[in-house]
Amino acid sequence: MGHEWRNWSGSLRFTPREQVTPADEDALRALVDRARRTSTKLRPVGSGHSSSPLVRTEDVLVSLTGLARSMQRHEDPQLATVGAGVPLGELGEALYEAGLAMDNLGDVDVQSIAGATATGTHGTGLRFGSLSTQVAGVRMVTGTGEVLDISPERNADLLPAARLSLGALGVVTRMTLRLAPTYHLRRRSWCSSIAWTLEHLHQLQRQNRNMDFYWYPRTDTTQIRTLNLHGEEPALTPAGESRTTETGPSHRTIPRHRELRFDEIEYAIPSEAFHPCFAEIRRRVLNRHRAGVAWRILVRTVAEDDIWLSNAYDRSTTTIACLQNNSLPYQEYFDDVEAVFRQHDGRPHWGKKHSLTARDLSRLYPQWESFQDVRRRLDPDDVFLTPDLARLLEDR
Repeated sequence: MGHEWRNWSGSLRFTPREQVTPADEDALRALVDRARRTSTKLRPVGSGHSSSPLVRTEDVLVSLTGLARSMQRHEDPQLATVGAGVPLGELGEALYEAGLAMDNLGDVDVQSIAGATATGTHGTGLRFGSLSTQVAGVRMVTGTGEVLDISPERNADLLPAARLSLGALGVVTRMTLRLAPTYHLRRRSWCSSIAWTLEHLHQLQRQNRNMDFYWYPRTDTTQIRTLNLHGEEPALTPAGESRTTETGPSHRTIPRHRELRFDEIEYAIPSEAFHPCFAEIRRRVLNRHRAGVAWRILVRTVAEDDIWLSNAYDRSTTTIACLQNNSLPYQEYFDDVEAVFRQHDGRPHWGKKHSLTARDLSRLYPQWESFQDVRRRLDPDDVFLTPDLARLLEDR
């Protein structure tokens, strides 16, 4: 028996029979071949930042950290191919040295690029989709042991599934990203009132390159955060106390360093449903959970896309994330807010806590069956379909 694996927050723990770190695609193909012959499961894992059980298995856990991390440039200067296991922080530095940058990032940068895109990790900004929208191509070892390249030029019909796949199609070894030239951002934050924030929210979102806010249940106040190219700050300044200002390269300015660890539930809702949804979340938290909620609630925006399992598929999206310190109970709180999210056509973040199954999820994604068809084609023997993944994708 192997040793216990645990995720970043500590809320997910399991002991796979084996943990392996293949160095190349030949080793991965051998693992897939063995799994098919012995009817065992493989699950790829990145940094373990996710708090959902996507990676949980009793069989073989496959780490991406041993794969080559070198970056390859393309004739198109906006494209670069990188190793799937490279952490976002390390990737940002490598891109910066090459004069490139991702056009947006999430709030943390400890995830691997493959793990972040496989779960729909996102930042904020009306013009920016999730990190998966920056994926221009994927190379993977499928459930049949085939090494498959997916891009607009090769197997293009698979790209809407492969850009956000939950690790259900194969083990990704390399990814091609569509990038931007290096740019610097000025980060600013303010403490403000919830009333002012909600009244001016649309204007703040529209005028800033990136904007989000935290709501603090204990004080019923907010922290507003904006990011803009130098010299492009809007005239509207939040009413409240200015807290911080810093300027730097995008990959160092967008993510935040996290010392304290937490668990999280986040749902993506249609932007037009945000105000009634948030009002009910706020009411329930103040009336039922205020004494036990030690963390804030984060509100961000994500542009619509055409990726089949993206929670921003075909709609402009606002996300609401409820955080709880990992040393405190969260289940009753998360169950209560999840009921509200579901009333407003919410789609859960794949990498965070939620209770939905395939029966629920299939109704939320118009291309659900298209993704299932691709999954069965690339993994006909269910090498990657663990019981947890089956509950999400197959069980009805």
